[in-house]
Amino acid sequence: MSEQHPARSGLLARIAESQEGLVETCIKLVGTKSENPPGDTKALAEVAAEMLRNIEGVEVEFVTAEYPIVNVVARLTGNGAGRRLIFNGHLDTYPVGDASLWSVDPLAGIQKDGRLYGRGVSDMKGGIAASITAMALMAECRNAWSGELVLTLAGDEETMGKLGTYHLLETIPHARGDAMICGDAGSPRVLRFGEKGFVWVEVSATGKAAHGAHVHLGASAIERLNDALDALFTLRDLDVPTPPEVAAAIETSKPISEELSGVGESDVLASVTVNVGLVNGGRAPNLVADTATAFLDIRIPVGLGVDEIETRIGELLAPLPGITFAIQRRYEPNWTPPNHEIIQLTAENCRETLGEDPAINMRVGASDSRIYRMFDIPSVVCGLTPYNMGGPDEHVLLSDLYAVGKVHALTAFDYLRAATPK
Repeated sequence: MSEQHPARSGLLARIAESQEGLVETCIKLVGTKSENPPGDTKALAEVAAEMLRNIEGVEVEFVTAEYPIVNVVARLTGNGAGRRLIFNGHLDTYPVGDASLWSVDPLAGIQKDGRLYGRGVSDMKGGIAASITAMALMAECRNAWSGELVLTLAGDEETMGKLGTYHLLETIPHARGDAMICGDAGSPRVLRFGEKGFVWVEVSATGKAAHGAHVHLGASAIERLNDALDALFTLRDLDVPTPPEVAAAIETSKPISEELSGVGESDVLASVTVNVGLVNGGRAPNLVADTATAFLDIRIPVGLGVDEIETRIGELLAPLPGITFAIQRRYEPNWTPPNHEIIQLTAENCRETLGEDPAINMRVGASDSRIYRMFDIPSVVCGLTPYNMGGPDEHVLLSDLYAVGKVHALTAFDYLRAATPK
């Protein structure tokens, strides 16, 4: 644990007193719709900005690349020059869907049996509430630390972040920092230091139409597409030269991480996965299909690169008649060394908060942390454990919300205090 500065002792006391306010902040965020699609975050950006402007010393600005996808950047300075720490979150959520399938109002922020319900509460309005509360607490003790604490709230994460975090990092100098903490869905028991890359591929097949009774006169595009998919499934068998420290982290984290994320997560983190998410083809049961298309999500572990996977896709599909492919989206796997200061400080504060060592592991899904790493900014994800994320009755544990709020505040203090002249 870091040196127990008197201001840190005071911060601990204020964290304990702030739990009710933290829940109220989260409920207010949940109550403001920000579904993506359509991606309109203007109303929620205004709500978040109002909360942040009520914190003494915080400067707030809206940043918009494409209206109504509105981003928010809040900036708090400490006692003199120093490092800059970023809190990052995203304002957009999955759609509510069919509200009749929920047992509660999806926008009411209902508390029940130690849980808090609502669309986006785990992904990731709980994490945003934790960061806003942590910034407010840091403002109260700003004479005890130096540098800057910046909160970036992106309006575009669920659709890959081009108009959100990526735009902020390209255009706002103080959206970049020496390190970043993201409160996206996860768990205070499992800190995430890296993410797999991915390639989204459209595979198209052409054939020759014929009557279904005269298959000898046609060539089925669907059968050709099936051959192409069988070939692409062999990507799962690729050997992966996983860096030793990443392999060790995945293996060490397995007992805790798979308890939360499901048995098999460790294998998925270290291997190429291929998911066929959408297939279209043919026009009628009694016609030989002359066209067919499939859309695939291929996830790439640390140790392999996008170019290598794309080259292999070309090699696998080139011999097959009637098959073409196009890459729709791509990004490289990336990671921050698990022994980096920001990850170790966050782990120490998880340990102090939970009374147990957290796992330190890779992340299966994507978050905007990957974009920060693209800009060479060390990043860690410490968010709330999601329950029914994206589905009816999405909820989190109140104990998780309290824990993440405490970890964010303590880690911000310790990181910025560590570079403060004594």
